[in-house]
Amino acid sequence: MDIIVAHDESAMGRETSRLATQALQQVISAQGEARLLVATGASQLTIFDSLCGNTDVDWSVVDAFHLDEYIGIDQQHSASFCRYLKERFVDRVPLRSFHYLRGDQEVATVMDAANQQILKAPIDLALVGIGENAHLAFNDPPADFTTESPYLIVELDEACRQQQVNEGWFDSLADVPTQAISMSIQQIMKAKQILCSVPGPRKAQAVKDCLEGEVTNLQPSSILQQHGAVTVLLDRPSASMLSPATLDSARTI
Repeated sequence: MDIIVAHDESAMGRETSRLATQALQQVISAQGEARLLVATGASQLTIFDSLCGNTDVDWSVVDAFHLDEYIGIDQQHSASFCRYLKERFVDRVPLRSFHYLRGDQEVATVMDAANQQILKAPIDLALVGIGENAHLAFNDPPADFTTESPYLIVELDEACRQQQVNEGWFDSLADVPTQAISMSIQQIMKAKQILCSVPGPRKAQAVKDCLEGEVTNLQPSSILQQHGAVTVLLDRPSASMLSPATLDSARTI
């Protein structure tokens, strides 16, 4: 696992974009196309701003996939991840295809279609984050570390739902859905390369637990320790609880 600590969130976003661009260029050069998995949330905003202004990627041969979505949220809802991705990414780059998870459609049908698409070929690059409760995608603790199905229905715990309120996506806890469609832990770990971006002081404890603690489904993102090609990008606040030994081994920008 490589760790990069950026001066601030903007620098973290630019470096994630640079590494993503480099990875996509290499994959496209080698195989003529690429499959990209993208996350949402506040942690990804600076990344998309930088990535979407990049003309060094041949987006016309990139197929992109959606990591998770609330069940029962339509595409016009201000917290819809479909809306978030359409406005902040899909409409800004000429992708060959984007595979949405529609939270307002029949769940079994959406999951079946998503499973079929994701299983056609490996994901070349995954852009993910870590939640305040250490979730990976919407796999809240205790996360399912064994299910092989690409997507599954998950229950959202209160800490996860409160994070959505704290970040301004919903007005109150009661407004946040209790279920979501999420890519499974096992499927995320099958991505050839993972860039995990985690800004902000509220995630410092989760970062410490997941990077320095044992691998456990009570800290779902700790599973990233077992991936052979993962880079974790932090800003100073999110890295603030890491040990001196971990910080000494990290690259700073």
